[in-house]
Amino acid sequence: MIVHVWRRATEAGIGRIAVATDDERIADAIRAAGGETVMTGPHHLNGTSRINEALARLDPGGAIDTIVNVQGDLPTIEPATIRAALAPLADPAVDIATIAAEIVRDEERTNSAVVKVVGTPVGERRLRALYFTRATAPWGEGPLYHHIGLYAYRRTALARYVALAPSPLETREKLEQLRALEAGMRIDVAIVDAVPLGVDTPADLARAREMLAAKAG
Repeated sequence: MIVHVWRRATEAGIGRIAVATDDERIADAIRAAGGETVMTGPHHLNGTSRINEALARLDPGGAIDTIVNVQGDLPTIEPATIRAALAPLADPAVDIATIAAEIVRDEERTNSAVVKVVGTPVGERRLRALYFTRATAPWGEGPLYHHIGLYAYRRTALARYVALAPSPLETREKLEQLRALEAGMRIDVAIVDAVPLGVDTPADLARAREMLAAKAG
């Protein structure tokens, strides 16, 4: 699965790709496919902390300004979706960029596992994030947006984020991006066409295999 994610990231054509991991089995799989890996410590509580360590190991001189964190459980993600996460950083006022897709299934509107982003439009297919929540929000007529946990960071924003303590709303909602908002950091959201399949269960894995086989065929 991680090799598929690495391939999608490579196909996005956004720059140097490295897989950060503390597991030699993952590293071996990527190296066998011809990819670059960086070993990190086992102590990280989230991917943001891990990529901060990986960045320091890969680029101690500070030449890299922008980092995209693609989670390893998204084997069917489209390269264009990865590229979309970078677009909001063209605005120098934006600290962190992420992506979301409009919710089209009614059951997702009230599903607490589906994180919603509440934002105000600041351009075509782009929101400035005001809040992230597991609740059904905002109230009233209009679209709801399903947040997708793929982030692009300015290096300075990443360093600031990992230095912050967990925040009250982050702890309450169990959503790490709220730490940045509570600290006054700006997160903008690019709207994409669909939510990539995240593999969290054996059923998800079977579905991902079917999707990848169909694409290959």
